[in-house]
Amino acid sequence: MSLLPDYNAIILDMDGLILDTESTYFTAWQQAAFELGYAMSDVFCTSLSGLPFSVIELKLTEYFAEEFPFTEFYALSAEFWRSNVEREGIAVKKGGYDLLTVLQETQTPFCLATNSPEFNARECLQYAGIENLFSIIVCRDHVQKPKPAADIFLRAAAKMQQPIQSCLVVEDSLTGLLAANNANAFSILIPSSPDVDGKMQALASIVLNDLFELCLLLQGKYDNSNPV
Repeated sequence: MSLLPDYNAIILDMDGLILDTESTYFTAWQQAAFELGYAMSDVFCTSLSGLPFSVIELKLTEYFAEEFPFTEFYALSAEFWRSNVEREGIAVKKGGYDLLTVLQETQTPFCLATNSPEFNARECLQYAGIENLFSIIVCRDHVQKPKPAADIFLRAAAKMQQPIQSCLVVEDSLTGLLAANNANAFSILIPSSPDVDGKMQALASIVLNDLFELCLLLQGKYDNSNPV
């Protein structure tokens, strides 16, 4: 028996799911903070996963206090980030190429739905070398409210001319799962960080280890005898 409901399309998050962008952001933020004489922990960086910039800015203010030199921090982190990714690129997550191949071969409509602004999203896809693989991209600046609101996923479904109930939403973060839940969508979790308190697993319809397992699931070959 399939673990999946009937579906016609798939909506994919970008940061932390298709691309390993979050680690590049975290590294640049930590480099910039260190340069300014501050420390930013790995745990704090992970807590920002999936959040829109407006919320990240509030959390940075709470973490460092208002006297933190934000202008210098943003400029430095952008400089470090671009230098790092121009040198090293951005990695596609395990199973990412396999998934896109399966979706193309089965002619399953799919799109990218991200809390990143469009310019940043397309830049990241370019650094990863897959900028031409997504014909539909829905970004933070295309909707009124970012995730965890439902807007991005509802617009993504509409762009594919599908009701959200006919779409699978694949996410890696609590913020994304909340958005999927708010959209009343069937959600698949592939966590990019440990689900310490179990909140993500409680929201997700299915939990997998990586995108390759998602490929197997879509092909009816997934063995769920060893769940996450």
